[in-house]
Amino acid sequence: MEIIFWCSRGSVPVCGPEYARYGGETSCVEVRSDKGGRIILDAGTGIRRLGASLLKEQASRADLFFTHTHWDHIMGLPFFQPLYQHGFRLNLYGQPRLQGDLPKLVFKNLLRPPHFPVPYNQVMSGIDYQEFQSGLEMQGFYLETIVLSHPNLGQGFRISSDGRTFVFLTDNELGYCHRGGASFEEYARFARNADLLVHDSEFTPAEYRHKKGWGHSTCTQAMELAAASRAKRLGLFHHNQDRSDHGVDDMVQQCAGEINGKGMALECFGVFQGQVVRL
Repeated sequence: MEIIFWCSRGSVPVCGPEYARYGGETSCVEVRSDKGGRIILDAGTGIRRLGASLLKEQASRADLFFTHTHWDHIMGLPFFQPLYQHGFRLNLYGQPRLQGDLPKLVFKNLLRPPHFPVPYNQVMSGIDYQEFQSGLEMQGFYLETIVLSHPNLGQGFRISSDGRTFVFLTDNELGYCHRGGASFEEYARFARNADLLVHDSEFTPAEYRHKKGWGHSTCTQAMELAAASRAKRLGLFHHNQDRSDHGVDDMVQQCAGEINGKGMALECFGVFQGQVVRL
């Protein structure tokens, strides 16, 4: 299994030399199986570059799952170039229990003047809306989901293929349970023995004291979850829009110091835009 991070930023895309190493695009992750399957998680601004890559590969379909439909996870969708290609098929997957008919409604509302010049009815690709539940098997993957602790809810993913497991829990607050969210213990069970856990790490512990309830975790909370779940690797994700590369480095070093001090068998890194991880 191969995971391609087309982004690592949260809330809003940013640019500037201070963001050069970790990048400024928002949430979009591509997961490929060894059997040739591909699924996409989220449609933040990172999906623009993914779309260009799919056209170069002459891909004919994409399967897109949303963690949730806040702006930073959907704003790239109108700029996904395969949408405007005859013969391309885009499958949008949603869980009605969590999201109602949101994927369909959001998509139609995004592609509508005056917000965007190309209306939905002029999209040239074929679009299908699929309902799914946790325990879906497709394209060489087995997908399980868990409710996120976040305003307006959302879903985290556990993706297994060929004996490897990737867990993706972005926009998930471990220090406060939002209505409908899960407990720390439930997230630890969900991420049990993951080869790679990628988790929201929006805040430092000092910042979090003033922002509890905003729907995001600290780097140390993510590290504690990785330790409790016995994950092998932890990727810090959803970097704050104002956090420079040096600031992300500081968070990684803080976690690494605690990991070493406690003698844990855990690797920690900051996810950067364009990073490819092979499991």
